[in-house]
Amino acid sequence: MGSIREEFGVRLREIRQSEGFTQRQLAEKIGLSVEAVSNLERGVHAPSFDTLEDLSKALETPVLEFFRFHQD
Repeated sequence: MGSIREEFGVRLREIRQSEGFTQRQLAEKIGLSVEAVSNLERGVHAPSFDTLEDLSKALETPVLEFFRFHQD
């Protein structure tokens, strides 16, 4: 198991892809750069509460879903 940031990033990528968004499309929708979205997905940075809320709205996904990590 990776860090919470890494696990969050993996889950964010899964949700983004399942909703059919590219990183660029998601970035534009939530007002971040593509690099910032990439950094979230790679676990380089953790999201702020505001960013979590924006992701939730943009991806029409409850915030809790971003923290449902896969168990090995």
